[in-house]
Amino acid sequence: MSDQDWRTWAEQMTTGLALVDGELRLQWINPALAEWLQLGPRSAVGQSLGALLSDPDLPRQARRVLAEQFPMQWRGVVLTAVNGTEMRVDLALQPFEQGLLLEVHALAEPASTDSPLSATLRGFAHEVKNPLAGLRGAAQLLQRRVDGEDLRSLAGLIIDEADRLGALANRLLHHDGAARLGPVNIHHLLQRLTDLLQAEPSPPQLHGDYDPSVPDLLGDADRLQQILLNLVRNAAQAGARTLTLRTRVEHGVRVGERVLRMALRLDVIDDGAGVPPALRESLFQPLVSGRADGSGLGLALSREIAHDHGGDLRHASRDGETVFSLYLPLERAHE
Repeated sequence: MSDQDWRTWAEQMTTGLALVDGELRLQWINPALAEWLQLGPRSAVGQSLGALLSDPDLPRQARRVLAEQFPMQWRGVVLTAVNGTEMRVDLALQPFEQGLLLEVHALAEPASTDSPLSATLRGFAHEVKNPLAGLRGAAQLLQRRVDGEDLRSLAGLIIDEADRLGALANRLLHHDGAARLGPVNIHHLLQRLTDLLQAEPSPPQLHGDYDPSVPDLLGDADRLQQILLNLVRNAAQAGARTLTLRTRVEHGVRVGERVLRMALRLDVIDDGAGVPPALRESLFQPLVSGRADGSGLGLALSREIAHDHGGDLRHASRDGETVFSLYLPLERAHE
């Protein structure tokens, strides 16, 4: 990997990374570490390693790594930001070119009062960010090197999806539960969903039954896209050979204690194996799955997103047909 390619990859990582020269001064720092330390990447260059780390023994050990050319690791080291904020981390130093590569892993914060599911989701979000960054970096390199607009477009699709999932992970990690609302054209989301589905191996046959009179709604496009992806992938994993996406406008839809004057109903209809009868009452509960390898989080999160939008996600099943119906208010977009 060339130096440029390596830095492109490293700048996408959520792991903190820095290059240190033989005098133990920073020569380069990636955005993740700069953000943790509340430093600009350029202003960090030239600072000593000891100024960033409160462990007085670390500079001596770093010189030993340089002299003996072998890596070392430390656990529970304290990093101090510019404003004095301290963060406990695990870090590693290893020889790299004429200096050292510093790798920093933030340790989990003390246990909070969050539910076990919330803690699990944030743990998952933390773990998934590095693979996503690597995926994005690889797609960027691929996009620059391949010939043909179709291949570059597919690489761009990977980059966009990695960015979307990275944003979702950030929201879980930073306790940002509120939806970020803006005008959403549901048919644009469905077209993107179709593009994503067709890029997968052996996708089901897809049919669209759209009402062109459906107006824009007020919603968080990324989160709504996540619901749709969960539903169509569940259908594909259930062995669906055909999928129908249907949009309609309905009036007087009851959602909990509210009645929506005007609502979008988006149906995802498939001919897969369906939901086992024993799971139908608990289908939207966390950690309930009909597959041995399922996490049981997709539908629970999807209904939560629907509720955040003032809507609902419902299920109906009969022989040969499974329907998930997403209801979203339309009147909020026009108030």
